[in-house]
Amino acid sequence: MKAAVATDKGLEVRDIPQPKPKPHEILVRVKAAGLNRADLNAARGAGGHGAVGATVGIDWAGEVVEAGSEVQGGFKPGDRVMCAGAGGYAEYAVADWGRVSPMPADFGFEQAATLPVAVNTMHDALITNGRLKPGESVLIQGASSGVGLMALQIAKLMGARLVIGTSTNAARRGRLKEFGADLAVDTSNPAWPEEVLKATEGKGVNLIIDQVSGSVAIGNLKATAILGRIVNVGRLGGGKAEFDFDLHAARRITYIGVTHRTRSVEELREETRVMWRDLATPIAAGKLHLPIDKVFPLGDAVAAHAHMKANQHFGKILLIP
Repeated sequence: MKAAVATDKGLEVRDIPQPKPKPHEILVRVKAAGLNRADLNAARGAGGHGAVGATVGIDWAGEVVEAGSEVQGGFKPGDRVMCAGAGGYAEYAVADWGRVSPMPADFGFEQAATLPVAVNTMHDALITNGRLKPGESVLIQGASSGVGLMALQIAKLMGARLVIGTSTNAARRGRLKEFGADLAVDTSNPAWPEEVLKATEGKGVNLIIDQVSGSVAIGNLKATAILGRIVNVGRLGGGKAEFDFDLHAARRITYIGVTHRTRSVEELREETRVMWRDLATPIAAGKLHLPIDKVFPLGDAVAAHAHMKANQHFGKILLIP
């Protein structure tokens, strides 16, 4: 089968053997796969999502080919599913049964492929780790990314009183309100924390979901309310930065780090279960959706990564085998 694999020089499309499912896995014929920022590091065998020679891609949608003997959930050949795991940039991929979900009846494969990583990551960040309560205020750093747009929608759906999104790109910032933002902020402006404080009557937001980190670390502390929470999801703005420990202590901020790289299979299954418990109905109703920026054939996976690196997209980039 054709697959896009990691090499020490970056992504390369090759012919490799079709994977065989282990007893707890489901083999899926991939119909569409989503690109995620983590894939850029994985393409070089870095970043915790694989190694040199491994197939890249952490979410996809397709049809069940075979279910292992220990698979739960009643999956059978021909079922239309959406998956999270590893190896999605391929004609066939396997996933643990606990990270496979039935597609809503009226979904297309491209629509379904935009969702698994976005909904799991941001439900986990906002609800499980961020402990968002109805009536609270939320700031999403890096809100114009696919997962960022999903975070805006989930926050609004789960009852946030004020949802703020950030982007340094004016055109993308102008579209954040379409996805639930009450206010869009430009973090390239050094005064952005003051804008957040003004919008919250000087108190700061209750919760920040941070996909940027480094360049906004101290600004986040200034913009967070006393007893607020910051959930560190990504580090697009740098993995290291100055940190104002006195401000952190004075505002009594809870700082939470999250990643999927160090979670057990059981933890990942539970993450998916609680997400579907809360979001299955709105997902099926089309209330949580992501725009598709551009679709590439699998053979053009290198060009798809170049498009993502250019950082001019809005929404999800997809590969079609």
